[in-house]
Amino acid sequence: MSKMKDIKAKNDTDLANYVQEKREAVRKFRFSIAGSRPRNVRQIRADKKEIARALTEQTARTKESKSSSK
Repeated sequence: MSKMKDIKAKNDTDLANYVQEKREAVRKFRFSIAGSRPRNVRQIRADKKEIARALTEQTARTKESKSSSK
């Protein structure tokens, strides 16, 4: 699991790619459940939390850039 400091160290494009990769992992996991019994059920929860952390950082960066441009 990524720590918040690791997420903050990424630049904007890396952060967007990270969110996209994690969303794809969640999607693949959901569809793999339909065919067979999943091995690590908690992985989807961890991935969702990492997506939320990354999106929170993206939102904070956009708010910061908007407030500094005023």
